[in-house]
Amino acid sequence: MKELIKLIAQSLVDNPDSVEVDEVKGEQTVVVELRVAKEDMGKVIGKEGRTAHAMRTILSAASMKINKRAVLEILE
Repeated sequence: MKELIKLIAQSLVDNPDSVEVDEVKGEQTVVVELRVAKEDMGKVIGKEGRTAHAMRTILSAASMKINKRAVLEILE
């Protein structure tokens, strides 16, 4: 999960070195925290949140394989 989100985020932003992804694992849920540079925040979120929604959809589909629920949080 972590590597998937990192790969997607790095391909979207201008500063791929500033992308940080952390995973917080629970019993039923995995929370993926994404941090990018402040100037790249708009590129990760996208118009009306479409890019962020697409990333969440991909993460949700990938999490079905491990039978857990995955949540993406984009942090400043």
